[in-house]
Amino acid sequence: MAAKKKGAAHEAEQPETEKTPEAVPAESVEGEVLDAPKAPDAEEKLRAEQEKYLRLAAEYDNFRKRSARERESIYADVRAATLEGFLPTYDNLERALRQPTEDEAYRKGVEMILQGFVSAMEKFGVTIYGEAGETFDPNVHNAVMHVEDEAKGESEIVEVFQKGFKLGDKVIRFAMVKVAN
Repeated sequence: MAAKKKGAAHEAEQPETEKTPEAVPAESVEGEVLDAPKAPDAEEKLRAEQEKYLRLAAEYDNFRKRSARERESIYADVRAATLEGFLPTYDNLERALRQPTEDEAYRKGVEMILQGFVSAMEKFGVTIYGEAGETFDPNVHNAVMHVEDEAKGESEIVEVFQKGFKLGDKVIRFAMVKVAN
């Protein structure tokens, strides 16, 4: 037993001088450390980390694009909501022009205000639409009445009760119309 103890103590005292080739980096002539052969475990971990990195980069790119789209969408929505607040003024000016009056200066003044209002709306990119004779499109028109008239074409707008407004492709207000056939 004493011999066993001596042998165990002797093994414990000896420093480890031999190392495995994977653990010791090979050195080149200039003293640079070359890549040591990698264990299959390390390659799998590296691939997994690279995959995580690529996924994270893709997620960040998607987040950045989505944020930019949301910012643009919010800006367009705010513009549309602001312009929508001015539409009752347009409607009132149109009603004022339809009223009979003998004061020609008054009529001319209202016409000039309406023209200025329309030109300001056009500068902001607003398109005014909805005229009698156009073809009904449910994407931009709101049919509130229907009439049978053989003299009119299929789905032809007969009368416009309220003009429609678009900001680019976004409808701010649908045109309220009467449709034939």
